[in-house]
Amino acid sequence: MTPIGNLTASPWSKTGSRGPSQPLWLYLLLAAVVAIAASLIRFGWRQSLLFLIGTLFGLTLYHASFGFASSYRRLVVQGDGQGVLAQVVMLALATVLFAPILMGELGRGSLAPVALQGAIGALVFGVGMQLGSGCACGTLYTIGGGSSMMLFTLLTFGLGSFLGTLTNGFWQGLPQTEPLALVALWGWGGVALQLALLGLLGIGLWHWQRRQGHETLALKPLLHWRSLLYGPWSLVTGAVVLALLNTLTLLLAGRPWGVTWGFTLWTAKLATLLGWNPASSEFWSQEAIAEVLQASVFADITSVMNVGIVLGAAIAAAIAGRLTVRQPPSRLAVLAALIGGLMMGYGAWLAFGCNVGAYFSGIASTSLHGWLWIAFALLGTLLGVKLRPLFQLSN
Repeated sequence: MTPIGNLTASPWSKTGSRGPSQPLWLYLLLAAVVAIAASLIRFGWRQSLLFLIGTLFGLTLYHASFGFASSYRRLVVQGDGQGVLAQVVMLALATVLFAPILMGELGRGSLAPVALQGAIGALVFGVGMQLGSGCACGTLYTIGGGSSMMLFTLLTFGLGSFLGTLTNGFWQGLPQTEPLALVALWGWGGVALQLALLGLLGIGLWHWQRRQGHETLALKPLLHWRSLLYGPWSLVTGAVVLALLNTLTLLLAGRPWGVTWGFTLWTAKLATLLGWNPASSEFWSQEAIAEVLQASVFADITSVMNVGIVLGAAIAAAIAGRLTVRQPPSRLAVLAALIGGLMMGYGAWLAFGCNVGAYFSGIASTSLHGWLWIAFALLGTLLGVKLRPLFQLSN
């Protein structure tokens, strides 16, 4: 698989692109997906479908080498905005697809206040994803691809978000507005305003790419089933598929794609097994939250989709013949992963979501908190790339 941060290289070898070279792993993974999807029927057919959509998210992220943290790092270090430009395409398409669903009240958007705690959280998350060498969804799909180091990131990501729930009351006194969404304020006029802003950003990044001598986005379509199955996909293809999958998630789940809550819930369940009393927490003692904590983890939409992402990426890696466990490059890298995961988890809780729930789904919902998130996450990225050499991580 392509190392994190290399957006231009493909995770596929020439032999891998001609068919699966690890058929046993592939068959086992496919059997696991079918078994899990079938077992989830007891929680409703939507739960099974959302799990399968999660696997498609994982496969898409892997096929397109679609990184968020690496895209921001390449932008601020090398002046290469190709990955961020792909995100602009993704956000523009998702905005258009989300709008009629939200205005028709067929689902609710990812909405949150424009808050000082959100700005602080996004800044912390931005630093964390550079130290952890990945984002929320990136942690999952690189684990699926065989990265053992990202398991450390996942462990402390969950711990960080869980700690965020325990200190929830401390941050709520900071200044914040009510949730503000352009589509709720001005309907299609708000959608047009956001599309105009995304268009200006896209044009600016396109010209920046040309002036810096970097490649612009490849618009290579997938014209053959072999390309669709075996890849690699262009960043534009990944952007389009991610937007479509998030729209399906909104229709089926009644809300857009998110990742962080699954990590938080898993850690809380583990804490109860170790003797923690949820009644001691104002957040977890709420009736609705307590019911979720007591229910099966497979009843939680975010959790089953997270599992699907890991399996989907593993299937893509098996097709590529690259499903192998990769050891961490150094002890310092492991330390960076642990610190980065903790910062991402805590930052995501403060910022009302991660690069998926707050940024992707938030902006697609025309929520202003999503724009606040990316502004401060980029500031955190600037700081994070300065810290990476301390842990022998390359930029």
